[in-house]
Amino acid sequence: MTLASCTACPRLATFLAESRLRHPGYFCKPVPAFGDDNPRLLIVGLAPGLHGANRSGRPFTGDHAGVLLYETLHAFGYGSLPVSVAADDGLILNGCRISNAVKCVPPENKPETGEIKRCNAYLQDELAALPERSAILALGGVAHKAVLMARGLKQSAYAFGHGAAHVLPDGRRLYDSYHCSRYNTQTRRLTPEMFRAVFQQIQEERPSP
Repeated sequence: MTLASCTACPRLATFLAESRLRHPGYFCKPVPAFGDDNPRLLIVGLAPGLHGANRSGRPFTGDHAGVLLYETLHAFGYGSLPVSVAADDGLILNGCRISNAVKCVPPENKPETGEIKRCNAYLQDELAALPERSAILALGGVAHKAVLMARGLKQSAYAFGHGAAHVLPDGRRLYDSYHCSRYNTQTRRLTPEMFRAVFQQIQEERPSP
């Protein structure tokens, strides 16, 4: 089953169908990854936001969660623009790709464990397609666990923590950050300085070609 036609999670498929009726102008489909097809960095988030990626069809686009992310990507040379407002806004990512652990918007932004597991095959394919020297950035604990699941690794061997860096068996590095959600940024659990520090670490530790 292709991502665009996936209905493997009944609860999510039903919620998408309901969203299409409530918001006829929204994308309301599984949201594909966005960015460079040959990235140095894959960023993995949680799931599309109801009025963000579920509306626009692009990860972290159209709601508050993408504000800090795209601003930071631009500052570090990954993005051609500092904002992402729509799928047709001309933004280009260079050396970076953005995806989610779960591709469909979940009710109350909370995917269930079974949904994360069923959707993990898509993340497995994305990770398998990464160039050898690429890095992975997990935004939040759910994304961190989904990456480990996709690689068949034990959760207990790689503890999530903001600013943590893990060397995986294939040599790639998995970096962790708190999710750049509205709640985390407004409560200052995640500040712009903290977020930029993670990207600085990724840049400094990038293997030589």
